[in-house]
Amino acid sequence: MKSESIVKKSIATSAFNETYIEEGFFVLAYKNETEAVEILERAIDNSYIQFHFCTKGKAVFVFNEGRYRLDIKADTSLLLYNPERDLPIHLETEPNSYLVSLVISIKKFHGLFSEDANYVTFLTDDNRNKKYYKDGKISPSMAIVLNQLLSFSLNISIKQLYFKGKAYELLSLFFNRSEDADIEQCPFLVDEVNVAKLKRAKDIITAQMAEPPSLQELADTIGLSLKKLKEGFKQIYGDTVYSFLFDYKMEVARKLLESGTYNVNEVGLKVGYSTASHFIAAFKKKYGTTPKKYVLGVS
Repeated sequence: MKSESIVKKSIATSAFNETYIEEGFFVLAYKNETEAVEILERAIDNSYIQFHFCTKGKAVFVFNEGRYRLDIKADTSLLLYNPERDLPIHLETEPNSYLVSLVISIKKFHGLFSEDANYVTFLTDDNRNKKYYKDGKISPSMAIVLNQLLSFSLNISIKQLYFKGKAYELLSLFFNRSEDADIEQCPFLVDEVNVAKLKRAKDIITAQMAEPPSLQELADTIGLSLKKLKEGFKQIYGDTVYSFLFDYKMEVARKLLESGTYNVNEVGLKVGYSTASHFIAAFKKKYGTTPKKYVLGVS
C-alpha cells in the first residue's frame, strides 16, 4: 500500500481566472504552475458554446460524474456544444499546463456571423439544435493571441477591453477559412498529386528551416511551376511560403525558449538566425516582446 501512495499524483482544487467580456460572453484562463493535478470547475448551462485551447501541457474534461473523459493536449483546441444538456466544466489539469476557454451564448454567437457563413456547419438551420464537437490544432496566429491572454500585464483598468478585443480576434482566427482551408475543397487542388507535392514543400521548408531553399529551388524539387507553388501553398496553408515558415520558426523558437534548455543565441541559431540581434528583432516582430522578456513572463 505504501508504494501505491507514492506513485499517486498530488491533487488540489483551484479556480479559473475569469474575465467578463459582455452579456453572454466570458473568458476563462488558467496556468497550473504547480507540481499537482489541479481540479477546476465552472457551471455552464446548455445555452452556451465552449471553445477550449491548451497551449502547454495536458488536461482532461470529465463529464457525467466520471463516466466520460475527454483529453485536450498542448497546441490543440476543443469546441463543445450540446443544446440537450448542460455541460459544466470539470477539468483535471496536469502540472505545468496552460489553458484558455471562451464561453459564449449560442444566441450571441449566431449573431456574430453573416447569413452567408455557411462554412460554419453548426450555424446552419439543420444543425442549429444538434450537439457539436470539434477538435483541432492551434495555429501560430492563434498561439500569439492565447499567449497575450495568458500573459496579460497591462493596467488592470483596461483588462476587460483588452480581453474583449483578443477574444473576438481569437474567434475570428478559429473560423478563418483560409487558415483552416479544407484541401479537398480548393478548386486548384482537385488533383491529389498536387496536394501531395505541396505538403512535401511544407515538409521540406520546416525540416530545413535554418537554411531553407529558394522558392524556385523548392518548386523544382517538388515538380511544380513557381506560380502553382505560390498559389497552391497559399490555398492550403493560408499564407505565403516564407510567411508560413516565419510563423513556424517563431513557434519553434517559442517552445525552445520555454523548455529552458537553450539560451537566446542557441535558439536563434537553431531556427536560422546567424546573429542574436536578428533573431531578437524577428521574435519581437512576431510576439511584441523580446525572447528574454518572454521567458521571464514580462512585456
